[in-house]
Amino acid sequence: MHAPAEARRVAITGIGVVSCCGIGVDAFWDGLLSAPPEGEHRVLDFDAAPYFSNPKEARRTDRFTQFAVAATQEALARSGEPTAEPGRKGVWIGTGVGGLVTIEDQVVVLHEKGARRVSPFLVPMMMANAAAATISMRYGWQGPCENTATACAAGTHSIGNAARLIAGGRCDAVIAGSTEAAMTPTGIAGFANMTALSTAGVSRPFDRDRDGFVIAEGGAVLVLEEWESARTRGATILAEILGAASTADAHHITAPSPGGAGAIACMELALDDAGLTPGDIRQINAHGTSTPLNDAAEAEAIAKVFGTDGPPVTSIKGVTGHSLGAAGAIEAVSIVLSMQYRLIPPTAGYTTPDPEIAAIDLVTGEPRPWEPGATLSNSFGFGGHNGCLVIGPAA
Repeated sequence: MHAPAEARRVAITGIGVVSCCGIGVDAFWDGLLSAPPEGEHRVLDFDAAPYFSNPKEARRTDRFTQFAVAATQEALARSGEPTAEPGRKGVWIGTGVGGLVTIEDQVVVLHEKGARRVSPFLVPMMMANAAAATISMRYGWQGPCENTATACAAGTHSIGNAARLIAGGRCDAVIAGSTEAAMTPTGIAGFANMTALSTAGVSRPFDRDRDGFVIAEGGAVLVLEEWESARTRGATILAEILGAASTADAHHITAPSPGGAGAIACMELALDDAGLTPGDIRQINAHGTSTPLNDAAEAEAIAKVFGTDGPPVTSIKGVTGHSLGAAGAIEAVSIVLSMQYRLIPPTAGYTTPDPEIAAIDLVTGEPRPWEPGATLSNSFGFGGHNGCLVIGPAA
């Protein structure tokens, strides 16, 4: 997006979301401004049937793909159909885990009923690229159809990768986002036994008493288009992808690098990609998972890049929980809505300042009115994957 002088602008013309705090864009925004869901952060009222031609088709699709299909349907309905040729329309849907529901179900079948009873749809349902492939086939988009699986950074990486396809001239439109449905008994037990989950069952980003994340599920999709093509067809441009970056901590499989070195590099590269300085950023949507080490490292990294008088910071995971690979795309949708409503959602769960955390201007209590401007979104995943996205208002 930044490197070639002739790089094309990337417009966001549609958004769709499935989250534990709301299914659909309007319900999701209301949820962000409300109290967090109580108990498990599942998408309780999700019904896949309306998004598929028949019950059999839905049953042959893992839950993580179902979320992506639902979010895509909403995003395209809001965007209208991009006019590009099929070969210049791409799909890029990330996930951290993929079809864990299917895998776990079929392992039980194997154990209890034998190999001959394992579903022949196991592989196409569980594979991490299933969501991207399903969307490509459904809408006939024949350009690049790809998947990024970089843990909790997958959504942010997928949107950044998709934007580059447009900026670099390969595609004129891309359906981009991420999805996750990893709340199976084994999935939850694995995160719990590695002490990543909150024992209190409450997400408290940056709070002194934070004790781990609250696992969630969901998915979100953005329709990205080359700016002039979108304008010419009369699409409503919601926002713009200004820049993106990706780095690796190269430090530890779960812990962040000391001092947030990898996050600092990623934020600085994203700003450079967007052609901006730290002073140009008007909001930071933090990764803010509510884990002791990650929140401390991220706050330190933000303070080092933006100084003591940095922009307001929020983490919506106080409401949404942490939906793993879906988080980055869900947060990108929240940024677009923040620009539309001219409000920054507060960081739910935050009550007690942590004296050990670097000073940042955390939005708490009530939504904060703001003048929309360039916004940085952070996503940092297990494995040391860092992703940053810069989104600007339509202008």
